[in-house]
Amino acid sequence: MAVSRKATLGLLLAPGLALLAFGFAYPFAVTLFAPPAAEHPDVLGKLGTMLTDSYVLGVFARTVRVAVTVTLVCLVLGFPTAYLIARAPKSRQGLLLALAVFPLLLSTVVRTFAWLVILGRNGLISDAVLATGLTDRPPELLYTEFALVAGLTQLFMPLMILTSYSSLSQIDSGLEDAARGLGASPGRAFRRIVLPLALPGVLVGATLVFAGAVTAFTTPLLLGGSRNRTLATLLYDYANVKLDWGGASAVALIMTVLVLVVGWASGRISAKVATS
Repeated sequence: MAVSRKATLGLLLAPGLALLAFGFAYPFAVTLFAPPAAEHPDVLGKLGTMLTDSYVLGVFARTVRVAVTVTLVCLVLGFPTAYLIARAPKSRQGLLLALAVFPLLLSTVVRTFAWLVILGRNGLISDAVLATGLTDRPPELLYTEFALVAGLTQLFMPLMILTSYSSLSQIDSGLEDAARGLGASPGRAFRRIVLPLALPGVLVGATLVFAGAVTAFTTPLLLGGSRNRTLATLLYDYANVKLDWGGASAVALIMTVLVLVVGWASGRISAKVATS
C-alpha cells in the first residue's frame, strides 16, 4: 500500500516533534504555571501584582529600552558591515566573515569582563578622560544603561552580521548595476533594490538580537549591577535570593510573551514584504 507524501512527512517530523514536546514544551509549561519547587505558586496572581508594581514596571521598561537600543545599534553597525562583506571579492569573504563571527568563539563571561576593564573607574576610558585634564573625577560608566548597551551590542553584533550577510549574499550585484544604468543614484538603487530584498534577513537578525538582549543574564548582572536590573536578573533574584518560584515563573512569563510578540510582529512584517 502506497504511503501518501503527507503521511511520510508526518512520520519524518514525528520524532522531532516528540522531542520538542517532551524536552521543551512540557517542562516549559510546568515551570511557568506549576513550578515544582513551590507548593502554592499562584503564578497568575503574582503576575497580576507585578503588572501594577511600579518597580517591576520600571525594570520591564528598562529591559525593553535597552533591548531596542541594542537592536538599533546592531542594525546600524552590523548591516553595513554585512553589506561590505557580501560585496567584497569572493577570495576575501571567508576571512572577513570569520573575523566578524570570531567573538562567538569566546565565552560571554570573558567578553563581559573585558568591558569591566574598559568602563571601570580605573579603566581605559576613565584614564583617557583624566589625561585630558578636563576633570579630576573619572566618569561613572560602569553599572549604567550605557554599559548594558555597550556589552550587549558587542555580544550580539555577530548575529546581526550573519543574518544580514545571508540575505545580502543572495542578491545579485548586477541588479544594482542595472538600476544605476537606468539612471538611479547609488542611494536610490540601494533603497529600492538591495534593502527590500535583504529585509527578511535583517528582520530575523533584529528579532534574534532583541530576544537575546531581553533574556541575557550574565552581561546585565556584571555591567548593570543592582541599580540597573533587567527582567533576567530580576528572575534570578526571585528564584535564587527570595526563593519565590511563583514570582520567578511570573517574570519568565512576561519575558516569554514579550519575545513572542516581537517575533510575531517580525514575521508579519516579513510576510507582508514578501507578498508586496
